[in-house]
Amino acid sequence: MAGGLGRDELIRHFTLGSDDRAWLEGAARGSGNRIGMAVQLCALPWLGFVPDDVTAVPAAAANRVGVQLGIPIADLAGYGARAQTRTEHLRVVADRLGWRTAGRAEWKDLEEFLLARAIEHDAPSVLFRLGCEYLHSAKVVRPGVVSLMEHIATVRRSAVGEVFGRVEHLLSGARRAELDGLLAVEEGMSVSRLAWLHRGATSASPMAIRGELDKLRYLRGLDAHRLDLSGLPEARRRRLAGVGRRASNQALARRGEDTRFPVLLATVAECSVEVLDELVQMFDQAVSGTEGRARRKLDELLVARAKASERKLDLLEEILAVAVDEAVADVEVGARLRRGIGMDRLRAARRDPRDRLQRDHGHLALIDASFTYLREFAPHVVAALEFVGSAEAKPLVEAVEVLRELYAKGGRKVPDGAPAQFVPTRWRGYLDHARKTGNATAYRHYWELCTLLGLRDALRSGDVWVPGSRRYADPTTLLLPPGKWEGMRTEYCALVDVPPSADEALERVGEQLRAALGELEPLLTGGDGPVRMTDKGEIVVSRLSAMAVPDAVEQLRLQLVDLLPRPQLTELLIEVDRWSSWSDRLTHAGGKTHRDPQLRRNLYAAILAQACNFGLTAMSEASGISYDTLAWTTEWYLREDTLRAANAAVVDHHHTLPLSSVWGGGTMSSSDGQRFPMRGKSLTARAMSRYFVDEGVSTYTHVSDQHSTYGTKVIPVTDREAVYVLDEILGNATDLPITEHATDTAGQTLTVFSLFNLTGFTLSPRIRDLGGITLHRLGSRKDLTGVFPNAGKLLTGTVDVGLIRSQWDEMLRLAASLKYGHTTASLVVGRLHASSRRSATAQALVEFGGLQRTLYALRYLADEAYRRRITRQLNKGESLHSLRRDLFFAHEGSVRRRHHDQQTEQALCLSLVVNAIITWNTAYLELALEHLAARRGRIDHDLLAHVSPALMEHVNPYGTYEFPVEAEYARQGFRPLRDRTDR
Repeated sequence: MAGGLGRDELIRHFTLGSDDRAWLEGAARGSGNRIGMAVQLCALPWLGFVPDDVTAVPAAAANRVGVQLGIPIADLAGYGARAQTRTEHLRVVADRLGWRTAGRAEWKDLEEFLLARAIEHDAPSVLFRLGCEYLHSAKVVRPGVVSLMEHIATVRRSAVGEVFGRVEHLLSGARRAELDGLLAVEEGMSVSRLAWLHRGATSASPMAIRGELDKLRYLRGLDAHRLDLSGLPEARRRRLAGVGRRASNQALARRGEDTRFPVLLATVAECSVEVLDELVQMFDQAVSGTEGRARRKLDELLVARAKASERKLDLLEEILAVAVDEAVADVEVGARLRRGIGMDRLRAARRDPRDRLQRDHGHLALIDASFTYLREFAPHVVAALEFVGSAEAKPLVEAVEVLRELYAKGGRKVPDGAPAQFVPTRWRGYLDHARKTGNATAYRHYWELCTLLGLRDALRSGDVWVPGSRRYADPTTLLLPPGKWEGMRTEYCALVDVPPSADEALERVGEQLRAALGELEPLLTGGDGPVRMTDKGEIVVSRLSAMAVPDAVEQLRLQLVDLLPRPQLTELLIEVDRWSSWSDRLTHAGGKTHRDPQLRRNLYAAILAQACNFGLTAMSEASGISYDTLAWTTEWYLREDTLRAANAAVVDHHHTLPLSSVWGGGTMSSSDGQRFPMRGKSLTARAMSRYFVDEGVSTYTHVSDQHSTYGTKVIPVTDREAVYVLDEILGNATDLPITEHATDTAGQTLTVFSLFNLTGFTLSPRIRDLGGITLHRLGSRKDLTGVFPNAGKLLTGTVDVGLIRSQWDEMLRLAASLKYGHTTASLVVGRLHASSRRSATAQALVEFGGLQRTLYALRYLADEAYRRRITRQLNKGESLHSLRRDLFFAHEGSVRRRHHDQQTEQALCLSLVVNAIITWNTAYLELALEHLAARRGRIDHDLLAHVSPALMEHVNPYGTYEFPVEAEYARQGFRPLRDRTDR
């Protein structure tokens, strides 16, 4: 109650009506009792309870109440000296407000409510918050904290029994034995079955794929894919599976049956989905790797062919010189060529007709060279998985079934009538030639390759899916059910300010286009501005000149940095935690509530070990904290969900600092990928010779205009960033009111433009070669150029308005599915981009996206301030890239964690430390500014906007070194060796 109280809250909760004042006159005797009861009257609806010390009310609230009653605030000081008086007054106040105290009936209702919540959310802090919200909504005065926590503890114990009761029907005697068998180390294995299931693959080699197939067969032997755990909320299933992933075999074995078996059931059910998803991903990568190697070989051959063609052109010049020489008789031409040029050169230049290239320049033939490699895993994958497809993919699914039968029976010839309609045009020549020549082996090879490559592409696009998979599921399950959407449409359209009618939406876009053209037209009329048109009607955008930053900015920056303290990175992290309590968000995966006094220290060490890339061994040696302690802390506390919550706590605190508003209001953000080399193998890593010697990964971060990082995602470097750009914006759990987002060229596509608009956001990219993109219009070009003779000429493209109208509701349903978290944007956008045959909805999104991109482009061309704002925001992201690189210094900045979930956790640790530095710098820059202002007067805020908090020169990230000179010189002999056999 003594905490901060905003102006709106003060007015809303501490305003007395005339009837309240009249009631207080009759209900309480004496000014002290009247103001005390008035505070209770205001505090109860505000807090849901009245603290024992009513006098602890914020001074602003007490003063406001006193003014309304005409009573001095000093009269409140003696109120409530007798507890009985406070209690009696609370009873009267509650009765006045229609509230009631907690009796047996209220406790029973609360426990029933909490039990339902406890089955889903087991954390006491969450249950306490939910319980308080329930009591407030039911107008029940919140009991004391101790009493409430005792009931929560009882409810949590009851929830354990309830969870077991909901899955007990699945636990036959045989299944109990099978589940307990997961914890044993079988003969011939070095680890338990449970540990083996959680040991993810790090490469998509045939051996690794067969290893995942072994896991899949084992899990199916347990019927894990058929376990119906729908009686448990998804959050509870995730938590139980998390315990199964992290707990040791011994710890699980010590648990009672009522807690052990639900954990093991949830674990194997989750494993069955994860292994299936990973297997399909590995199949994709193995096939793509084969195709990629063939592509690189083809590129080399094309370069060689180009050089050979140059030599042939030189030869042709020599031949033509003889052929056009009229002094050489026709009968002598052949002899002159053979004698002058030589038969060897002529024969070498002549290409065998059999070497004529296919339409793909021989790409499929080069893939066929790896046919044996594909056969090491493809038959096993096709045999193990079920594939279902859309109507358009029916020929491909039938071809997969034919291939499955050929694999099973050892057939060598593709049966007559086997589907081949799915084969791309560029590869049909291979099959036609093999059929004409009667080469059944070649036909089988090429048909099989086309089937496998087609299956890979169809799985990516969602045209084919795998039952039981989460990532490769039926696309229709990714959208809100039609019945549910029907009841949400009006609410959703109001939320994102998008018309429910396509006609209204198109009319709005038309008005926006005309307004944007009107802004641009005067700039093009002169023909000599930064944006102008050539005689050919092409648009030219001059590069933005560098903003003239006053010399005083650098002088101010140096003065501020010189005033900043010089903290160790460890000290900085602790201080920011003291301000924002971010470490409280790092909760135990198993729901453990007791926090050891040393836990914070261990958390700081574990986070820095990842953020600076030391690893736990090096951190253990540097800090003196045992490796086992750090490993346990990392395993149980540093998870993606807790690290995201910790980052949000720091970002939210930074958002409240006055200086942060100088850089922006938190409404705009940007995203960009930062590439890190990979040491070792990983399914996430990809080769990209432009950046890495071997392979690497990309950390895709979302940065606000206040320099804070509110989103972090690890993605393959070869994936287009536009696929992931919406994920962190839609999943933004901070207080930042993001409405606009900037990216570079890789972060935008027409589909993404469309989805940004339909989810209520604005996409503001910086597109390379903006003059080369097609701009779209509504209506005829003649009508536009009649009003806008210059700007109207730019809109050369048209859109299919009829398609947009017919698909408008489906477009909105898809957008709402993303906005409400029914599915992730990257999964949907990735499928939309991967599909070679767009659905009507996907094509309508592209058409509407063309209009949205046109609106953006017209604004970008007309408004230099807009262009500069985008550039400024992207530069903020670049400055944080430098800060991340400085922090991630150990092991030459190479990522060594091999699994995607581990890489994500490490990236989030790095973002957490970066956010802590930004927050610490912002707070201390503010103090430094006050210090400077006291010495030299007011500081110009325009200068402050150019001073970035992404500073590192005053922070020591390397730790401190001790030099025990006397002790070392006094040492006798050598240090003892580390003999692990003695441990």
